Amino acid sequence: MNEGGQPKLVSRREHKKSTLRQGRTIGAKRERLETANERAAARKKDKHKKTLRVTTSIILFAVFVAVVVVLVITFVSGGGDSSAPAPSEYVVTYNPTIEIIDESSSSNDKITSHMKEYIGQVETAFKEKDYKPIRAVIPVGSIREIHFYLDGYNGYFKMITDRGAGVSVEDADRMLRYLDEQGKTEFEYIDVRIDGRAFWR
Repeated sequence: MNEGGQPKLVSRREHKKSTLRQGRTIGAKRERLETANERAAARKKDKHKKTLRVTTSIILFAVFVAVVVVLVITFVSGGGDSSAPAPSEYVVTYNPTIEIIDESSSSNDKITSHMKEYIGQVETAFKEKDYKPIRAVIPVGSIREIHFYLDGYNGYFKMITDRGAGVSVEDADRMLRYLDEQGKTEFEYIDVRIDGRAFWR
């Protein structure tokens, strides 16, 4: 008001400038904007943490289920039984199909399972080299020596169960090829009972 009690007249332009930002400052507006941005960032961060927790929980659950399934399969298939042999430990048995003659007995009932196994191994080894074994003879008084006869040969092969069947047949094959190179087609026997040596008569 002026001195006469009349209100002071102010130009519209000045009045507009005075009331445009009355009670509001630029700093206050910036604070409100920063607070809103912080709240949005916090919400985004919380959402990310929640997603991470859910994903981690799903992965852990999947791992747990997989472990349980493997344990169940192992138990059901008998994998936990340590007494069961591994596939590579299965024993191959050789059953001879050739004639076996025990000269010390009127029957073959006294032939041991070890002897039969060895005869089967020798028979298989000869067949793998394209020979045809026809008979195995256990001489009188022998518990380890066996004589083998092949089709096409009039002589026999002296072998002993203490040596491996495969190496004995290898030696017999080498001796047959040697005799063939020498032009000798007949022999009484070939002896391959000693490792690294072979004799013929």
